[in-house]
Amino acid sequence: MSPAHGEARTVATVPAEPAPAPAQPSSLEHHVLDFLAYLEFERGLSRNTLEAYRSDLLQFGGYLRAGGVDVLQAGHDDLAGFLDGLAAGGPDRPAVAPATLQRKAACLRSFYRHLRREGVMEADPTARLRSPRKSQRLPHVLARGEVTRLLSAPRGTQPPALRDRALLELMYACGLRASEAVDLTVGDVDLRHGMLRARGKGSKERLVPVGRQAVGAVRAYLERGRPHLAGDRQEAHLFVNRRGTGLTRQGLYKIVQRHARTAGLEGRMSPHTLRHSFATHLLAGGCDLRAVQEMLGHADVATTQVYTHLSAQRLRDVYQAAHPRATRASTPLPVAD
Repeated sequence: MSPAHGEARTVATVPAEPAPAPAQPSSLEHHVLDFLAYLEFERGLSRNTLEAYRSDLLQFGGYLRAGGVDVLQAGHDDLAGFLDGLAAGGPDRPAVAPATLQRKAACLRSFYRHLRREGVMEADPTARLRSPRKSQRLPHVLARGEVTRLLSAPRGTQPPALRDRALLELMYACGLRASEAVDLTVGDVDLRHGMLRARGKGSKERLVPVGRQAVGAVRAYLERGRPHLAGDRQEAHLFVNRRGTGLTRQGLYKIVQRHARTAGLEGRMSPHTLRHSFATHLLAGGCDLRAVQEMLGHADVATTQVYTHLSAQRLRDVYQAAHPRATRASTPLPVAD
């Protein structure tokens, strides 16, 4: 992203994230609105992604305005300077994390490619744009025994316990995101055939198999738990709270944390940990990477590949702990005469 050796460039100060965003020149505003409409109606991106892209583009527009550059006249140096300034930070703002820089760079690439595709621009100023490599942080997963403890934490036959057990079993059995779990309807789960329909990011649907134990837990909840919680309310959501309305993400988080404490896993997991554990355990058991990608609903297999690294690391840990020739000898080996 840095200019070639010997070149000089005046880098305008990168404005902070807009809150609310200042008014932008009509040229930028028009193109941003058109781009966001394309992402929403043709690409089906989520509302959160659209809002993040809007914020990124308005921040970029503020940077261009400070330098007196129009959005359609911006070149590689302008885009690189914007990202460089974010990465460097300043006296009144911290440096932007690599993951956030990755998102902003992706937003700019998508925006300018859209403008070129629509015939608004002839050249793509992002063609040579480079962004920092995103640090690969391996997600935390539970060991199989820890999963067993967690899934056994909801005890008893009271309706809330039956709901919590079904919820945890289903999230682990199908690798569901928290939002996917709370959005499930009764009709999304086919207990007879052991299949579930999940609605992922961008409203994309996928079918995921449901294991025998999860099927049993959901059936018990539907027969003896949910009718008591929902009462006479005609509620479509599968998981409901004590008032009979659909469970929220906040409610799900509290359920997971409560049972994590009971299982001795406090501070070590979130609802997403079950999704990470689902993927890692499948791969460790020999499941095909493409099949795991399909079940997780990842658009790019590269996103799923992080779990292959995690599985390899776990195998190395087990090997180091168990193999007599892998650990450092506490006593010197005998020397032959």
